Amino acid sequence: MRKWHANPWAVLVTLSLGFFMTLLDLTIVNIAIPEMIDGLGASLDQTLWVVSGYALVLAVLLITAGRLGDLFGPRNLFAAGLVIFTLASIACGTAASPALLIAARAVQGLGAALLVPQTMTLIISVFPAQRRGTAMGIWGTVAGLATLSGPTLGGILVSTVGWRWIFLVNVPIGLAALVLTFLVVPDIRHGRKHRFDVTGVLIATAALFCLTFGLQEGEHYHWGPGIWALLAIGASLVAGFLLNQRTKQHQEPLVPFALFRDRNFTVMTVLVALVSMAMIGLVLPFNLYLQSVLHMSAIKAGMVLAPSSLVSMTVGPFTGRLADRIGGKYLLMAGLTLYATGILAIILIAGVATPWYAFIPATVVTGLGIGCVIAPMSTEAMRNVEPRLAGAASGVNNTIRQIGSVIGAATVGALLQGRLAAELAAGKTYADAFIATMHVTAVLPIAVVMAGALACLLVRNHTKAELADPVPAVATRETTPSR
Repeated sequence: MRKWHANPWAVLVTLSLGFFMTLLDLTIVNIAIPEMIDGLGASLDQTLWVVSGYALVLAVLLITAGRLGDLFGPRNLFAAGLVIFTLASIACGTAASPALLIAARAVQGLGAALLVPQTMTLIISVFPAQRRGTAMGIWGTVAGLATLSGPTLGGILVSTVGWRWIFLVNVPIGLAALVLTFLVVPDIRHGRKHRFDVTGVLIATAALFCLTFGLQEGEHYHWGPGIWALLAIGASLVAGFLLNQRTKQHQEPLVPFALFRDRNFTVMTVLVALVSMAMIGLVLPFNLYLQSVLHMSAIKAGMVLAPSSLVSMTVGPFTGRLADRIGGKYLLMAGLTLYATGILAIILIAGVATPWYAFIPATVVTGLGIGCVIAPMSTEAMRNVEPRLAGAASGVNNTIRQIGSVIGAATVGALLQGRLAAELAAGKTYADAFIATMHVTAVLPIAVVMAGALACLLVRNHTKAELADPVPAVATRETTPSR
């Protein structure tokens, strides 16, 4: 295996295995909710916490984990995340009560938070600048594959060997990734004394918890005074966190403000939130429509959504390579426009008895659009980031991605519930009421995506000549012992 040590493509395969597991576990659990309720004697609220507990811990700890990777080495944090995630998966698969399962899912979220930011950091470290777009394209393809595999793989496992295997399936993947981590991933460090911003970690964790919990659970608690108080506390803590970080910029802050001096990183940080909101804003109502109006099974609904993921997976590496050659600005604008067009087409096609195959052209367009976005968005965000700040940048980027998903889910959930109730009160049948509601909720993802396309006008484009890197990245960034 020595010839594969520090080989960029071998490193990418290893990172992709870990990244795949964490994204798969965001989607695979939903389809097993009825079986978990029966198997554990759980309430619906407890079972929903099996889903949201993982996402909550993941979102709250990403910034901290990204900075820890900068301080103690991304390979070490990636490996630690794999160990925790794999052991927690075993705990999930053998849990004897709802409380134990929820606790194990929270620990899974911790493992995912430790490893996810390190993937982008290590890609930057081992790939030269002119090849990062291709690598990010494959990284985005893995995201599409996990999204596609979740409902389908979950349905197969639940119907054949039982719901516990949606967690136990992670074990061989995690073990394989862990072995490969120590065989092929270089131990990249920076030879300097490190400080860890404990105060910043505590404030950031509290702020993200308040905001994420409030947005994620607001609908459950009917957006009562307690939820609004929690959101207000979260916003205040964010302000306090920024003031705290301002005083730490000459040391080793949790969020280096120098990252935002790069216009592309700033624009892409906004864009990643908008894209996450838009994806939830389409998938959540569309999936509900397929199951509640057209009465499809969860597996069949997942297959209707499959063309989007398949096309995205196929074009991702090519658009990543194209971004390396011509820059990502116009690819992003074209991809976002295509995605908005696909959403509009889906909404116009949707009816009370629309056949499944009628959606294929529209879902192909959305897949083409998102395939043109994922790789260039990641590449442009990280293109000019210094290697020593890569973990912090990745932590910020992935945190904003998760927060965008939570905001999107909360917003579209509130729109769905409020508008559907109004349409039903007007005397419409459920099917007609839901379709009318979809027309309203579609405004959110379309508006958000077009706002993102306009924001891309601010992106500084890059050409292949500007990306020339005469010295391989691994050679210039190979490990230096930390003190």
